[in-house]
Amino acid sequence: MTTQPSCSIARTLEYLRDRWTFLILREAHLGTTRFADFRDYLGIAPNILTNHLNDLVDSGLLEKREYREQGERTRSSYHLTPAGEDLKLVLAALQQWGDVHVPREQGPTVLRHAKDSGELVNVTFTTESGTPVAAEDVSFDPAPGLQSNRAGWR
Repeated sequence: MTTQPSCSIARTLEYLRDRWTFLILREAHLGTTRFADFRDYLGIAPNILTNHLNDLVDSGLLEKREYREQGERTRSSYHLTPAGEDLKLVLAALQQWGDVHVPREQGPTVLRHAKDSGELVNVTFTTESGTPVAAEDVSFDPAPGLQSNRAGWR
């Protein structure tokens, strides 16, 4: 039996371990639910897509639902779970970083807007009370009681 890593990032990477996983989750956040649409939008081989969708369902990030169009066989659609929905912030942060540090010449492919105002949205740090904090003013510190030897966090 393997032990689970102490580090939150290491544990998260057990679920989000490769490029296809992030791209499938991106598509799910854009509203894609059907296998054929994931396949076509991503240009991914069906066997690789099947494996990744199964992994995302097993990890609790997507749920599988059966549907049937008239005259067709029953098929599965894939929908974000609350845990999958919570990755919106992570995907937005990756997108924002990419737009700044590895930009497309033509500009971003997706813009983040507030639904109510239409105003552009940035991913930022905020305190628990909602006060914005500049990235340079945020520190990452070991939680109380954790050993300072980070080699044990794996």
